[in-house]
Amino acid sequence: MGKKDHSSDQVARIQARFASRGAVAVLFLAAFAFAAPALAQDIAPLSNSPTRQGIVQQAEQQPPPGENQGVYSDPLAPFNEAMFTFNLKLDDWVLRPVASGYATVAPQPVRESVGRFFSNVNVIPRFANNLFQLRLPEAGTEVARFGINTVLGLGFFDPAETWFGLKEHPDDFGLTLRYYGVPTGPYLMLPFLGPSTISDTVGIVVDGAMNPMSYLLPWYVTLSTSAGWRVGEAVNYRSLHLDQFEEADRYAVDLYGAVQDAYLQTRDHKLKELKETN
Repeated sequence: MGKKDHSSDQVARIQARFASRGAVAVLFLAAFAFAAPALAQDIAPLSNSPTRQGIVQQAEQQPPPGENQGVYSDPLAPFNEAMFTFNLKLDDWVLRPVASGYATVAPQPVRESVGRFFSNVNVIPRFANNLFQLRLPEAGTEVARFGINTVLGLGFFDPAETWFGLKEHPDDFGLTLRYYGVPTGPYLMLPFLGPSTISDTVGIVVDGAMNPMSYLLPWYVTLSTSAGWRVGEAVNYRSLHLDQFEEADRYAVDLYGAVQDAYLQTRDHKLKELKETN
């Protein structure tokens, strides 16, 4: 009996060890599934949402601190600055080297087509949030674009805009919350995900929950598939924007402040556009 008990204890310890390692692996994959879209961005890395693209280009054009820049509350500054540094190092050590290698073997037209494929598949959040804001023509356009680009362009080309003049209408749940007057909360620099606010972070979670695979497939299939998909999306986007960080780093006096200012102004401008066109 003693040997059996000892063997049972050993088996239990081995099972617990594998379970703990499995949990760590699951958490790692989950982090990539949610964070990888952001790793591809212009700096720090930012977000893979089209509404958040171009932050670095705007940061390059920002005047020195104190000249025409907005003054924003940043109560989480110590955390935000630490996460900003972490994101920069992650981009330097992991994302950009991988993206550079990918860019050497895949011509730019191929990578641009891959980017259009990713954008075409990510139609649900754009459609849903235009619908939430009662922007019915824009929501209908997203459906039409998806159908045309899938059938005629195989997802890799954009005949909807080229042939029919149907332009994409980027939108996300963070903007939907702002549209209905929900306070944005303080500025927040997320690890992996880059610049955000409290309400925009809620928006990221809600938009991520719109993935239909989460409800149709087992969780482990969804998790692994989403992780691979989004890492590919991140690398592809970063490969198309290899030099933007270098330009921003060269000209920005306060890179953290420039990115913060550019991000918040971009979101405010996008909200203003939504209200003016509705």
